[in-house]
Amino acid sequence: MADILMPKATAVWLIDNTTLSFDQIADLCGLHKLEVKGIADGDVAENMRGVDPISRGELTREEIRKGEENADYRLKVAESKIAHIPQPKRKGARYTPVARRADKPDAIAWFIRNHPEVSDPQISKLIGTTKATITNVREKTHWNSQNIKPVDPVTLGLCSQIELDEVVNKAVDRRKKLDANKQSEGPSLKPAEDADAASEAVQPSSNGDEPSADDVFSAFKN
Repeated sequence: MADILMPKATAVWLIDNTTLSFDQIADLCGLHKLEVKGIADGDVAENMRGVDPISRGELTREEIRKGEENADYRLKVAESKIAHIPQPKRKGARYTPVARRADKPDAIAWFIRNHPEVSDPQISKLIGTTKATITNVREKTHWNSQNIKPVDPVTLGLCSQIELDEVVNKAVDRRKKLDANKQSEGPSLKPAEDADAASEAVQPSSNGDEPSADDVFSAFKN
């Protein structure tokens, strides 16, 4: 993965503002070529706002110009000027500005529609909302349900693309493990009625002789 902090949002900006090829954008942003094509077609990252990598110091105009002039050229990320500065870890609940709090139901609706594998506690922690609000949005009992529309939480400014990708990847891994555990479970026992039917099939012969071993086990061969 390239050192682009918001790869999908950066890809959106590059598609809209440059003539770089899908291969070049995919290589720079650490995405698959088909995913970049999906972004260009509007099938991926719907409603996502593009992020300018030049203003973020991740690319230079000269580097983009080199890529536009040569389709085989692979762009290089600019060296970060703040990489050496340690970033403090966030403690406690996420603070969301008042102006952004009304956007949370839209972000919840986006998770429900696009990533049902993400649990309610994960959504709550990521965008700083409550489980009650998530339930209300899911059950369409929220007071503003008629105006809620699914919007990417990154676009809304509620989290970063890195944080979103991390939560989604963890949820996907957990779902895969659960599915694998279900498949590894052994075959279940035969229902009681099947066992009773098999025992009833073994009846003494009409002449009063005891059933032979072949008679006993033949009922279980069917």
